[in-house]
Amino acid sequence: MTPTLQALSNWSPEAIVFDCDGTLMDTERHWQDARNRAFREFGLLPPPGFAERAKGVHYVDCGRLMAEETNKPELAAGLTAALLGHFLSLVAEDPLTMPGACEIVRLLSGRLPLAVASNCPLEVVEESLGRAGLRRHFRHVVVPTVPPGEPAAPKPVKDGERSKVVRPKPWPDVYTTAAGLCGVLPEAALAVEDSLTGIESAWRAGLRVLGVGPLPDGGNTGHADAWVMALDRQEVLEWVRGWRRTSPSGAGQDDERDEPFP
Repeated sequence: MTPTLQALSNWSPEAIVFDCDGTLMDTERHWQDARNRAFREFGLLPPPGFAERAKGVHYVDCGRLMAEETNKPELAAGLTAALLGHFLSLVAEDPLTMPGACEIVRLLSGRLPLAVASNCPLEVVEESLGRAGLRRHFRHVVVPTVPPGEPAAPKPVKDGERSKVVRPKPWPDVYTTAAGLCGVLPEAALAVEDSLTGIESAWRAGLRVLGVGPLPDGGNTGHADAWVMALDRQEVLEWVRGWRRTSPSGAGQDDERDEPFP
């Protein structure tokens, strides 16, 4: 059964951390087009079902998967470079936001700390949000600082280096870091995600998670606390307007003077 907003109805977050691709920005189709262009550039055909497997995956891992699943492992670096190049061109040509994203962000801006946690390179996130007029609403943008490892098992990080690096989703680092930068404990923050990879990352970090968009194949919503088809749904806006303003003290406690959003 798909979890509904009722599961979060009696809770107000102290900070919101949004994924970018497919959550704020309608870039999943750009990634899909970029993958197809990269495949064609190398004379390859996309394997069946590859688009779903690639959703939410770091672009370096995606380039590696493209090479592995077409039995051309020697093309991993070339496919990765082509993928990123085509994607950046598509974003520059056609920056689109997801339904309801602008309204939700503007409603929350200045009322709660807002951050973005993405697997994309920083320049991609900054470019996308900037062209959409959304970048100024976010206090922080968190992206991985180390390259991913194998898709099934990203490279481990030594304990002494843990505070210096941010590993890509599904590791929890981007969400743990974003919550900390917003000045709240992870359990006091809400993650908004469209992919199972991102949901896994946010859940492992300790955030509550709102899934958004079409349900994954098989209706599997992973560790999402609730799921909605789009951010422009009336029940989402009513839920957000019912939140209490909170002071990001990091203790996860509501301020007794808080009032509902207008």
